[in-house]
Amino acid sequence: MAGQQGRSDPKEAALAATRCLNPHPEQVTDPAFLASEFFDARDAVQVKYEMVRQVKADGAPVTAAAAAFGYSRPAYYEAASGLEGLVPARPGPRGPHKLTGQILTWAEQQLAASPALRPAQLVPLIQESFGVRVHPRTVEKALARRRERHSKSR
Repeated sequence: MAGQQGRSDPKEAALAATRCLNPHPEQVTDPAFLASEFFDARDAVQVKYEMVRQVKADGAPVTAAAAAFGYSRPAYYEAASGLEGLVPARPGPRGPHKLTGQILTWAEQQLAASPALRPAQLVPLIQESFGVRVHPRTVEKALARRRERHSKSR
């Protein structure tokens, strides 16, 4: 084994590259993963799939299955929600993080003061006033979401 130090496993590298590498394979205690080379505890998608299958097909309790596969009950329910629950989510922001409440309030005031002004035309003004570069569609979508939220709260 001393000769293998420094060598990377191609499967592990592929799993890591696709964000499917299980960060805690040692927590998988399911007998199938311990007894067979087919099951790979490093493959998070396979581990989650087998966890869901064990509950759905074999009738195992959710708590027991989640523990045997090294996950929590909420992680089980996320995985059971479908393919998107098995594959790790993309890292990064989930929404427009550059447009703060202050910028959106200012944008609404600009639009109210100049009815001929379109949200996309605010992009250079936002950059000039706040030093924030945004895409025109980002401004349009953020203002539409804000209007929708305000109309629902009334």
